[in-house]
Amino acid sequence: MFGLAPDWLLEDGRPLATATVLSHPEQLDRLRSACPEAAPTAVLAGDPCYDRILAALPQRDRFRRALGVGPGQRLIVVSSTWASRSLFGGGRAGGADEPGADERGTEEPGAADLLPWLLSRLAAELPADEYRTAAVLHPNIWYGHGPGQVQAWLDSARRAGLEAIPPLDGWRQALIAADCVLGDHSSVTYYAASIGVPVVLGAFPQEDLDPRSPVAALGRTAPRLLRRGSLRAQIDRAIDAHHPDRYKALAEQTSSSPGESAVLLRRLFYDLMGIPEPEAHPALLDPLPLPPYTPARVTAPIRVLVRQLSADPPELAVTRYAVVGDAPDPDPARDPAAPVGTADTAHTAADEETRETGRLSVADVVVRRAAEDDARLGPPAAWASEALDRYPYCGLVAYVDGPDRCVVRTREGDLVRLSAAADPDGRPDLCDPAVYASALHAWLTDGHSLDAALPAITVRTGTAAHHVTVEPLPQPPPPRPSAGSHSSDWASSTRSRSAPIRSPFSS
Repeated sequence: MFGLAPDWLLEDGRPLATATVLSHPEQLDRLRSACPEAAPTAVLAGDPCYDRILAALPQRDRFRRALGVGPGQRLIVVSSTWASRSLFGGGRAGGADEPGADERGTEEPGAADLLPWLLSRLAAELPADEYRTAAVLHPNIWYGHGPGQVQAWLDSARRAGLEAIPPLDGWRQALIAADCVLGDHSSVTYYAASIGVPVVLGAFPQEDLDPRSPVAALGRTAPRLLRRGSLRAQIDRAIDAHHPDRYKALAEQTSSSPGESAVLLRRLFYDLMGIPEPEAHPALLDPLPLPPYTPARVTAPIRVLVRQLSADPPELAVTRYAVVGDAPDPDPARDPAAPVGTADTAHTAADEETRETGRLSVADVVVRRAAEDDARLGPPAAWASEALDRYPYCGLVAYVDGPDRCVVRTREGDLVRLSAAADPDGRPDLCDPAVYASALHAWLTDGHSLDAALPAITVRTGTAAHHVTVEPLPQPPPPRPSAGSHSSDWASSTRSRSAPIRSPFSS
């Protein structure tokens, strides 16, 4: 527990608080040792934050869907407390290693740019459709540096799909939904371990902690993040080798009265006020709300690797990596955790709202996300025609107008709707529909016809299979020639648009 020292609890040698609320007797033992003057004020009353987390555990699947995490995806949460030895502060003690450190992280880490390195590696190594990433940063980071500065620090990672969880709301739901937490000595990381989530420590100043504390015990138990080797392999190993009871002893020290904090705290508050509790109203905690639906949005250019698994019926494996700034294109061959098999084709996809606007002129697939009836863009077919004219090297454009569907137009002029089948419960497939557009583009550029893709294709992202209906759409009527123009001019323009121009960056 943070703050047991006299500097935090006493003023002029006397306790500041009338009641010092503790969640477990082990804290009382340490309080008696560290600040005996405050021990008479101690009250064991559980942990309301932990109780709200425990009560919401059955909602895990809903919290995952709220973050856009679909079947076969893994949610990786990066968590940091404040101060210089935290993950965000540089992790100068007991965190990511220099060459020669073992998995227990016994050596000092190197540079103080641990978090930027970690965020860049997450984008470079984790396929965008197989992993979802989120960051939970201590409120003191947000308010100490200001939201604008924090968002600027996270900007590249956010464009690669990272979700920056607000400092006060949503972080508990993200922990419950997580498959792995990359953290430090924060209470958030400890809560994650307490509910059975695999934890990897990127920074951990063991010497700054009371060795008797449960948080210090977590530092002696959890694996450490290593800079050398594959980040993806370390994450997958932590998840695959994890046993739900690994941190059971630590969980038992989180609260001595799980589920009872509301009753205990209200009783304490009314006793301090000297008035009886209201008998007609039970003491209750607010349940954790269901967060809004926020799927990953990658606005950085994406390198798409496609492997054909079958021609009849059509089945393709798609692996996508966000490429931020001047970062090199991903090389899965260097990643031992990458699936076996060489991609047959590779191309670049770009969101039309990307900051790297220069990539749009050479992208093979351009994507726009909007409602079907967005009056600013027109219907999907109209936008698609305009986009093909605007981006001459583009072979296919996609208008994503729902969580599981998009409308695409090819350079040859075909207009098609791609729709993913729902799961057995009727819930929509949460895979980014732009994946299906890239799969169709790879199918066509590999020499196959659109007719051969009808009525459906199977697209695989990691271990997940998405069954996608390919539905040709009627062509909208051509615009009428304006007064004074010649129909032959319009026909010539149409033929010119249909001529495919291959991007020099395709492979």
